[in-house]
Amino acid sequence: MVKNIWIVLFVTLIVSCTHKTEFRENVTDFLVPKPIALTQQKGYFNIDKNTKIVTSENLVNEASYLQNLLGESSNFKLVIVNKKEASQQKNVILLKENPELIKEFNSKESYTIISSKFKIEIVGGSSEGVMRGIQTLRQLFIDDFHKKDKRNAWQLPLVTIKDAPKFEHRGLLFDSGRHFFEVSTIKKYIDLLALYKMNVFHWHLTEDQGWRIAIDKYPKLTEIGAYRIQKDGSIYGGFYSKKQIKEVVKYASERYITVIPEIELPGHSQAALAAYPELSCTGNSINVANEWGVFKDIYCAGNEQTFTFLEDVLTEVMELFPSKYIHIGGDEAPKLRWESCEKCQQRIKDEHLADEHELQSYFIQRIEKFLHKNNRLLIGWDEILEGGLSPTAIVQSWRGEKGGIIAANNNQFAIMSPTSHCYFDYGIETTDLEKVYNFDPIPKDLPKDKYQYIKGSECNLWSEHIPTEANLDSKVFPRIFAMSEVLWTYPKERNFNEFYERIQHQYGILDAKNIAYGLELIPVEFKSELNNDKVEIQVIPKNHNFKTKYRWNCADCDTVFKETPVIISLDKTAILEIETYKNNKKYGANLLQEFKFHKAINSSVKQANSYNSVYQASGEKGLVDGKIGSKRIRDGNWQGFLGVDIDCVIDLGKEIEVTEIGANFLHKQLSWILTPKEVVFQTSIDGENWKNWDTIQSEVDPKSEETILETFSKIKASQKVRFVKLYAKNLDELPEWHKFYKGKAWLFIDEIFVK
Repeated sequence: MVKNIWIVLFVTLIVSCTHKTEFRENVTDFLVPKPIALTQQKGYFNIDKNTKIVTSENLVNEASYLQNLLGESSNFKLVIVNKKEASQQKNVILLKENPELIKEFNSKESYTIISSKFKIEIVGGSSEGVMRGIQTLRQLFIDDFHKKDKRNAWQLPLVTIKDAPKFEHRGLLFDSGRHFFEVSTIKKYIDLLALYKMNVFHWHLTEDQGWRIAIDKYPKLTEIGAYRIQKDGSIYGGFYSKKQIKEVVKYASERYITVIPEIELPGHSQAALAAYPELSCTGNSINVANEWGVFKDIYCAGNEQTFTFLEDVLTEVMELFPSKYIHIGGDEAPKLRWESCEKCQQRIKDEHLADEHELQSYFIQRIEKFLHKNNRLLIGWDEILEGGLSPTAIVQSWRGEKGGIIAANNNQFAIMSPTSHCYFDYGIETTDLEKVYNFDPIPKDLPKDKYQYIKGSECNLWSEHIPTEANLDSKVFPRIFAMSEVLWTYPKERNFNEFYERIQHQYGILDAKNIAYGLELIPVEFKSELNNDKVEIQVIPKNHNFKTKYRWNCADCDTVFKETPVIISLDKTAILEIETYKNNKKYGANLLQEFKFHKAINSSVKQANSYNSVYQASGEKGLVDGKIGSKRIRDGNWQGFLGVDIDCVIDLGKEIEVTEIGANFLHKQLSWILTPKEVVFQTSIDGENWKNWDTIQSEVDPKSEETILETFSKIKASQKVRFVKLYAKNLDELPEWHKFYKGKAWLFIDEIFVK
């Protein structure tokens, strides 16, 4: 009798483990992007070896995709049954199309999911909509669906979902030009894009630093142009064969991801010119670029051979990529070589063009006409507006929103990718998860009747400083969650806290896929003010999940970390070190922020010229917050002024004794940032009558390629001062020796200090 009891218990244990009931009990907490409409009922649908996938012949791709997806995590493989032959009405996953959904949602990507205890129906406005529904289904499984451990059964919650995207263009720009990534990495990202309902893989394939696509007619493009000699003498590079590209395009098309190739012209073409120097204005032999930046050598616009070459290249590109769009770049093309090139000047004369800007417009429009003959449309960066907008080109607006607004107002389509929100190669100091979530692809200044011309947006991932796959992962995730939600759901009322809590459930999926995701936010922000000759610093956690400790780093500071109080007092210059924990786990590296103790902290600042929105430090009082910048231009402490002077007045609030006035500037000429030639300091008692404190010359060699912090300061005998004026002259245009000659120069300043 006892033996029989043990047998029953053992069998019961096996059955309970085999048929473990576990499913999402609150679906709304898990889905990214959030569906338009979702309701959940009690109970679940059980998927086991007896479940069938029922579909029609035109959805075999989608059915096979779902079959393989489930097979990867299950001890069984579902059978696909043609709808006409299906006798089984229960325990089925039904895939079908209903074109009426397209009419209802104005999108072929629309879909519905209706599940009961007996079946799941995924209905798409088209096959593309069915695939989007399958991606939602993926997120309905518990996290270990994505792990290697296989199950005998799965339980899915009972839901009714109606969903469709707001924007038709939802993309990721992937730069293989600066750093080369293997096909396996490309496929990994295409699959992740599909999971989060992005639908465009913008593949940047040619650059100054490398040509990455095989072109049969011009073999030197990959023999020479695909490889660069690094500064340490090593060889770096690689390219994709036509077979590999076809493999990628097929893999993407199965997931309804459009692969848009980008072939840069007329600039960013040094790798091509290294292979075929006769296509340049000088004809001189040059190397594939081995540093970042913008280079003077571009395709010669006066040479007919250039257009023959580009048409040949684009012909082979179009044979590989079925996308109706071809991206041609068109950005950052210095005109220096064209200005002194006899062929280019003759072209300007023959075509009755006004200048080199119109010559670029001629160049772009000529390429566009060729693409039109082949039933393709041109996309270009917003520089293609210079010299006149090509009549049917699509503008990708990156230098703010202006380019997109101009295009839309001209009844032309635009893709919004402003650096302020969409550049994922920037660190989270500049563009964090919350900033991306609050991005609106439709500019506020655009009239409502022009909204229809905003196709969507892309997150841009330039790879200059992304040499490895781990770097890549940390830049894309988790920020792409926010971009996905913005472009698919486009929530009218943004609730970042709700979104933040929802994406926490996505990390299990990323962990299972070994995605080396990065941080969501800089964990704290600082507010500082001067009070009774001490600087009071408020350390504000960006999220309630963050807990912090702190210590000061200086010669005579206590080295022990302490719980962070509401206010930290500072009476000398020192580095504040913050250690952060999220859910009792260390959250990223310790945050180091230098604070300079001085008398102007939190004073009123008036600027004659505006700082750039991308580099605004802490905003209006960014120059008097005590925070000192590092050599990282995007550390959040630098105010950047593009092509304009810095002319500002600080009101100390009352007359005080002053012995020193100074300011810190950054030099990084490869990023077009130069220190001012001189800085003028003036002081006043009443804000009207000024006297010179000092004029200080820069000691930095403007041609230096080093990153240099330069302090301009002067100590004098004590004087009574209330107002301090600083004037720093910008070069406006970069000098002739610079690689981006005639481009606008930056001034970077982090703090104006008064002692």
